[in-house]
Amino acid sequence: MNAPAPASARLAPATTMGAVTLLVGDLDAQTAFYRDVVTLQILDATGSTVTLGRAGRPLVILQHEPALRHAVPGSAGLFHTAILFESQSALAAALYSVAQRAPQTFTGSADHLVSQAFYLTDPEGNGIELYWDRDRSQWSWTHGQVEMGTLYLDPNAFLSEHLSEQTLAGALAADAASIGHVHLSVGDVATARAFYVDALGFDATASLGSSALFVSAGGYHHHMAMNVWNSRGAGPRMPALGLGRVDLTLPDADGLGALSERLAHHGIQVRDDGRTVSFADPWNNALHAAVV
Repeated sequence: MNAPAPASARLAPATTMGAVTLLVGDLDAQTAFYRDVVTLQILDATGSTVTLGRAGRPLVILQHEPALRHAVPGSAGLFHTAILFESQSALAAALYSVAQRAPQTFTGSADHLVSQAFYLTDPEGNGIELYWDRDRSQWSWTHGQVEMGTLYLDPNAFLSEHLSEQTLAGALAADAASIGHVHLSVGDVATARAFYVDALGFDATASLGSSALFVSAGGYHHHMAMNVWNSRGAGPRMPALGLGRVDLTLPDADGLGALSERLAHHGIQVRDDGRTVSFADPWNNALHAAVV
């Protein structure tokens, strides 16, 4: 029998993204990359796990799993982890670090209308987006869908406009940042919509036909996205290096309880200890929800 229908069908508007856990083969090299290139700070290093972040907020957790190997091409998993900076100057400082320390990892840039974004890949193949949001008053919505594009964005011009010695020193020291969104590779968009919108409770904010879906809570342009660009038809993931877990942060216990009930109602297995709710999507991407 299905669980009773939950009272709330949507995630709380104040829901945000928490840290992303990566399973890594070379802990020292990955730690150095996220510290020295991405400009995160080591917040904790205990045994086989290193937590990095900004201003005391965990953003990326590296878990050493030397027995694992890379997933085969075409597998579901992480497309990129998107780190949101609070100012263009802080973003420029991080981009400058990439250019100085690991320019070969840079893969592109784009103005998405709602944001300005720069892309790179870490030494073990995990995608990263570094970005800044325009003010929400500048976003354009039509029938509940946000307008996003992919316009040319010159990284050198961006650096020239927003980077200075003063902003570089300040941004590398302690400027806050957060996980703005997480983008996944999945097997098909219809199944992703059934899970992330119908069951998990995000709102769909944009779609690219059967190739990509963007979802959020509280009117953000997207907290998560799923695409099939490299993974169409992929089945459940086998244990491999790469994505370990995606964390969601809910504002209160009522919202967490409603989430647990909603997932159970949709037949999704959950582990709920009253403080955290853990579950997996149809491709075995692990998710973990907790209250702030």
